[in-house]
Amino acid sequence: MAVPRKGGNGRARDPRPRAAPRRAGDRQRRGGGLDWYTTVFEVIDMRSFSNLWFWIGLAVVWSSASHWVLGVPYDMVQRARRHGGQAAEDLEDLVRINVNRLLFIGRISGLVLLSFISFLLSVLAVLGFYYRVEFAQAVFLLAFPMSIVGLISLSTARLIEETQPTGEALCKRLTRHRLYVQMVGVVAIFVTALWGMYQNMNLGPVLS
Repeated sequence: MAVPRKGGNGRARDPRPRAAPRRAGDRQRRGGGLDWYTTVFEVIDMRSFSNLWFWIGLAVVWSSASHWVLGVPYDMVQRARRHGGQAAEDLEDLVRINVNRLLFIGRISGLVLLSFISFLLSVLAVLGFYYRVEFAQAVFLLAFPMSIVGLISLSTARLIEETQPTGEALCKRLTRHRLYVQMVGVVAIFVTALWGMYQNMNLGPVLS
C-alpha cells in the first residue's frame, strides 16, 4: 500500500497520476469539426424547397430542355438557318434520326410508358399533397411538366414525319417546338417558386 508523500507545504500528495490537460488545439480541432458538420447540413439542407441544390437542379433541367430540341442542340438550328448547305443537311439528318427513334419508342412501348409514368405521378401527387411529403412535392413539380414536354416532343415528331419539312420549314418547326417548351418551363418555374415560398413560410426559416 502506497503511503502518500507530503509536499513542502505539509499537504499529502495524491500518488495517482494526473490526466494530462487537454490542449487548446485539440479543443479547437474538435470544435472545428463540429462546426464544419453543422455548416454542411445547413447549406445542404434535407428539405427540398429550402435546399439550394433543388433550385440549381430546376434551372439546369429547364435550360437543358430548352436547348435540346428533339435531341438536337439549338445552336445547330441557328447555324443551319444562317448558313444552309452542309449545316442544313446535318440538321435534317440528325432530326430524322431522333424523330424515328422517338416514334419507334412511342409505338413499341408507349402504352407501358404511359401507364408507368401515370402511376408514378399519381403516387408522387398523393404522397406530396395529401401526406405532405415535401420531397415528393418537389419531384412532382419537376416530373409533371417534363411529362408534358415529352408529349409535345412526340407530337412534333409525328408532325415532322408526316410533313417531311426541310430547310427553313424545318427550322421554323423546331423553333416553334422550343417556344412551347419554354412556355411550359416558365409556368412550371413560376408555380414551383410560389409553392416553394409558401412551404418555406409555413415551415419557418431554416436557420434558427
